Amino acid sequence: MQKKRTATLPLEAYRQPLSLDAPFVPPPPARIAELSQIVDRLADHLLAEHKSAPESLHRLNKAGTRPRGRLQALATIRRPRPPLPDEIQALFDRLLQNERKRRRETDAASLPTIADSFPNTRYPAARQTSLWQGDITALAADAIVNPANEELLGCFSPFHPCIDNAIHSAAGPRLRADCDAIIQLQGGDEPAGTAKITRAYNLPSRFVLHTVGPVCPPRTKTPSPEAAKLLARCYGSCLDLAAQLPQIRSLAFCGISTGVFGFPPEPACDIALATVAAWLERNPQRFDRVVFTTFSEAEWMLYSSRLA
Repeated sequence: MQKKRTATLPLEAYRQPLSLDAPFVPPPPARIAELSQIVDRLADHLLAEHKSAPESLHRLNKAGTRPRGRLQALATIRRPRPPLPDEIQALFDRLLQNERKRRRETDAASLPTIADSFPNTRYPAARQTSLWQGDITALAADAIVNPANEELLGCFSPFHPCIDNAIHSAAGPRLRADCDAIIQLQGGDEPAGTAKITRAYNLPSRFVLHTVGPVCPPRTKTPSPEAAKLLARCYGSCLDLAAQLPQIRSLAFCGISTGVFGFPPEPACDIALATVAAWLERNPQRFDRVVFTTFSEAEWMLYSSRLA
C-alpha cells in the first residue's frame, strides 16, 4: 500500500506543541555506581513492552552482547508509541547525560575557518564556514543536521552504522517522540528536500534539523538532474528553517544522502559547498559559522581537495 504524502508542515504548526523555544533541562547525570541498575531497569521495561523478545535480541543475548548494548538495541527497535513513562524517560536522560559527560566534545565556535585552514582557497564562504572531521554527535553547535528517512523516526536496525542511528541513540527516545509528533501533525511522511527541526535533548547541540535526501540507484556515478536538485534543496531547506530560530547561530552539516541513500560523494560535496556558499552570500550576517562535518578520512580528503 502506498504511503500517505501531504504538503510539508510549516514551523509554526509544530513550534509550540514541541516547545521548541524552551531549552531542554536534563536531570543530573547518573552516578557511576547507578549505571548498572539503570541499564537493567530500562532494559526490563522495554522487554516488558514486547510479548516476546524479538528474534534479533535473542541472537544478541546468545552472542554475549553486554547489557548496555542490549538496551541500545531495544531502544532502537522501539516505536514511539505508546509514550514512555516520565520515570523511564528521566532514567534514559540520566544515563545519556552520564555518557555525554565522559565523551570528548568539540565547540563549533573554536574550529578554524576554511580561510584559516586553507589560506589559498577560493571558496566564497571561507570566512563563515569550517571543515571538521569527527563525530557529529560530539559537536557542540547550536544545530546539527540529521539525514533522515521519510518516516522521520530514525533507524530501526540495531547497531546500524548510519548517522541517523547515531544521532537518535545519543539524543535519546525523546527525539523519536518529537519526530513522531511532527509526522502525526503533518498527516504523512516527510517529502524529500524539505526539513523539520526538533530539540536535541541529550546531544551537545540544542537543535536537530531533519532532512530527507534523494535516493540513488546502487553504484550510481552521476546523479540525475532531479536528484541533484533535491539534494541542493535539502541544504537550502535546512538553512532556511534554521534561520527562523534566532537561537541558532552555528549549524553543522554532514554528508546528506551519501550513505545508504547512495548519492555519489564527489557531486554531493560540490552541491553542499555551492549551495551553502550561495545561501550565505544572500544572507551574509545570519550565521556565525556553518560546519561541514566529515567522518571518514576519504570524505575529509574529498572536501579538502575541493577547498584547497
